[in-house]
Amino acid sequence: MKTLETNDWMILNSIIYKIYTTENSLTMRQQLLEQMKMVLDFDSADFYLASKEKEGKLIEPVMYNCDEDQSENYEELGNSREIMYSGKSLVYRETDIISDEKRVETEYYKKVYRPNNWHYSLQMILGKDKEFLGIITFYRTIGKDNFQYDDIFLLDLLKDHLSYRLYRDRQECNTGKEKLTVTEAAEKYGLTRREHMILRLLMQGKDNNQLCEELSISVNTLKKHILNIYRKLGIRNRVQMFKMVKERE
Repeated sequence: MKTLETNDWMILNSIIYKIYTTENSLTMRQQLLEQMKMVLDFDSADFYLASKEKEGKLIEPVMYNCDEDQSENYEELGNSREIMYSGKSLVYRETDIISDEKRVETEYYKKVYRPNNWHYSLQMILGKDKEFLGIITFYRTIGKDNFQYDDIFLLDLLKDHLSYRLYRDRQECNTGKEKLTVTEAAEKYGLTRREHMILRLLMQGKDNNQLCEELSISVNTLKKHILNIYRKLGIRNRVQMFKMVKERE
């Protein structure tokens, strides 16, 4: 099993933070592929969302080092379709479900891999509550080694976070519910002036040490204020806070 270095964990924490706090979903997905290059060896990647209206259709691609929409070709992934549309999150190599000898003879390999000089791939299926939400594929060019189980372990750390973000985006789109600004949240839930200020600083992504220094208060005092904010807003953590409140007024 791969031993992650301190720098790897810092990058992963940054990726997870941006998954939850980047308001625009398209921007979040673009940043994700760019940041993944720092912890995973790949040459190209694409990230598709699953259509809500048409089952099995992939939409809104975000790409890294490739520029051709391959969504129509996914229809020919006979060995993977059942996995893709199971509604469960899963990370796997294509060679885990079909031998390399058979794979290179498929129409999908000939149409997608060969023209792009790709050979191996690592896929992340994103799903929640039996609902297929999206798929990310990382590619390696011909001549490189296959992805390893260490790479699967790395993506396993992220798949549930991404699935929850995509599920949340879909639910918010369905309900039309909009986030509150910091001022709206403070007024609606009766925050004190100090709690209002702390909520604003929290939404700027500042950590507890920065907050204590800026406000000239102790860590224990800050924690009491944060707990009061959470209690009044009816939430339990910062993830729920970012879900409820806008980053900007």
